[in-house]
Amino acid sequence: MKKTGLFLLAASALCFSGCDAQSQSKIGSILNQVATGATGTPTSLEISNGLKQALELGTSAGADRLSAKDGFFGNMAIKILFPTEAQKVEKTLRSIGLNSLADNVILSVNRAAEDAAKEAKPIFVNAIKQMTIADATNILLGNKDAATQYFKRVTTAQLMEKFSPVISASLNKVGATKYWTDAATAYNKVPFVKPINANLTQYVTEKAIEGLFVQVAQEELKIRDNIGARSTSLLQKVFGYADTKK
Repeated sequence: MKKTGLFLLAASALCFSGCDAQSQSKIGSILNQVATGATGTPTSLEISNGLKQALELGTSAGADRLSAKDGFFGNMAIKILFPTEAQKVEKTLRSIGLNSLADNVILSVNRAAEDAAKEAKPIFVNAIKQMTIADATNILLGNKDAATQYFKRVTTAQLMEKFSPVISASLNKVGATKYWTDAATAYNKVPFVKPINANLTQYVTEKAIEGLFVQVAQEELKIRDNIGARSTSLLQKVFGYADTKK
């Protein structure tokens, strides 16, 4: 360990003026791991605890980000638009000058999703607590979205159950139900169109959960690929070990 530390100190000194910022950061992180003892092969318990720590940090950050104002509405990757079967409704409304009505529908459904996102945190925390050591090891050494796929498998049913009433209440609170009813009514008055009757609560619930997992995947990738995101010695040791297995 002492020889390794001396070698890295020398490498850091040599690199300081000649390496790019990313290389300097990586060497600095490794030095920190050496200084804190965050090197070597972690035990099974360390892998479990480290992965759980990382996932709790990541899922909490993701839920907080999405539950903030514009967490959905301001993120083009997950912004909720009209349902596929209702996109002709939006097009028709805009074609007859009802742009504001269509805009109100989109804004209100995203606000409902933002309301529901905060409900995800305790569900994820519970799933993390129930994770076995074998689960943790498989996730750590698995694909870059292994944790996200685990959460999809064990939490989707709970998320649907928890999100649906919250979104239903939120849709009413923010006026989405009224806007959607007004939009459907206006569309259904257009001659020769087939009446639309999409289930708004189910649609927004599904899209909110879909967007949540997009955010979880981003947080997972960050902790796997960004050395700077490994904020504790345990995370550095566990994910540093995973790096050696790639």
